Amino acid sequence: MALNWPTFFTRLGSSVVFVAIMLTGLLYPNEWPFFGLVVLINIFCLRDYFRLVQKIDKESHWSKWLPVAVQLVALLVLSLYANVVSELAPAAPKVILMLLPVLPAILLLGSVLFKKNSFFPLLQSAGGLMYITLPMVLLLNIRTYDFYLPTAIICMIWSNDTMAYLVGSFMGKHQFSPISPKKTWEGVIGGAVLTMAAAGIYGYYSETYRFVDWMALAFCVTIAGTLGDLMESKLKRMADIKDSGTLMPGHGGALDRFDSLLLAAPFAFLYSVYFMR
Repeated sequence: MALNWPTFFTRLGSSVVFVAIMLTGLLYPNEWPFFGLVVLINIFCLRDYFRLVQKIDKESHWSKWLPVAVQLVALLVLSLYANVVSELAPAAPKVILMLLPVLPAILLLGSVLFKKNSFFPLLQSAGGLMYITLPMVLLLNIRTYDFYLPTAIICMIWSNDTMAYLVGSFMGKHQFSPISPKKTWEGVIGGAVLTMAAAGIYGYYSETYRFVDWMALAFCVTIAGTLGDLMESKLKRMADIKDSGTLMPGHGGALDRFDSLLLAAPFAFLYSVYFMR
């Protein structure tokens, strides 16, 4: 098959811009670019999430203001955390206490804004906050705990995705799940093993954490990341669409790019904050 050069350059240009924005937010020494990156991820992922759930649940009445209200609540949670709680991190109980007012707030907004049955849209909105905003809060917490850990986690996700694709392309024979027909057991295992090997090599020479910590963190990230990708694929199948959005030409939406991170961040948070030494 001949290479489609316009598509290739579109995907390449999107990738260059994406990586540049990510690395600026992750590695800039000031905290604000990272916070801005987290806010952008949260906004665009929530937008894609609402696009999916509204296509899945077509029978419920969706107010056009509900996604806006949820975005505002998510931004409030992120801002409060960044300005108040982050100085006291690691503090998982405080994160939970901060998120508790979110659900009543959404229910209250829904009771005011909706004219018809709003139970399922409200439930799905709360689910979006748990699915997207909570992992972003935990990612902020990880950054407070260790400046470079978010970068390491995202590099592990990229490595796992790339290695899984390459191994699966050359050796894949056994389908991993009908939800994502192109994924194979060989690719999933190969991506996890190679990513853990790379993390182990880095950990062997690193003076920050133990060798076993890097291996365990890579294991958590690769397994949770793969399941996160599978979860988003299931949502897209239920919505009967190929991509969650059109944010990145040639690559799909924000949820397509960060689905692995959304599930990997909570597990990485638990291990890195409470077990890494």
